[in-house]
Amino acid sequence: MEKELQQEEMTTYKEDTTVEAEETSEQVSEQIESVQTEEQTEEKDELTAAKERIVELEGKLQELESRYLRLHADFDNFRRRTRLDFEAAEKYRAQSLVTDILPALDNFERALKVEAEDDKTKSILQGMEMVYRSLIDALKKEGVEVIEAVGKPFDPHLHQAVMQVEDSNYEPNTVVEEFQKGYKLKDRVIRPSMVKVSQ
Repeated sequence: MEKELQQEEMTTYKEDTTVEAEETSEQVSEQIESVQTEEQTEEKDELTAAKERIVELEGKLQELESRYLRLHADFDNFRRRTRLDFEAAEKYRAQSLVTDILPALDNFERALKVEAEDDKTKSILQGMEMVYRSLIDALKKEGVEVIEAVGKPFDPHLHQAVMQVEDSNYEPNTVVEEFQKGYKLKDRVIRPSMVKVSQ
């Protein structure tokens, strides 16, 4: 009987041990699964964070590239404007000098219209005409041209109309008379011609 009891106890013990082992095995499996799940969650979180960081860095890169392109375009525009300003300054460098000389030319022209009565006056007028021609030649070398007016169609960019007159000898809107010469420096009007225009 004792043997039977011992066997029963052994069987019970084995069953208990087997149940405990199974429970422990299940717990270990659950713990392993839990750890694996946590690791997978951490990996997913790290992967998500890395993707977000990549998107953020790509956005910053695009922003920096667009800023670089804008700065490059601004610099190109600045260089072009500087070059155009320099070319314009070089092209029209004589403008202020020409503007200052024009009243003197007007006075020469008025003086040269005076009738010479004696030889002394004629020689003075000849000298004045030589100086006048020298000034005109020097201005031509700088690109100054006289604006043609009489007989030409009225152009508000080139002519300043101070009078209108009816004249059958001229077509309507034609310059009849010039009161003051106009001048251009290359393609820029320095002073428009002061004119009388037919109606």
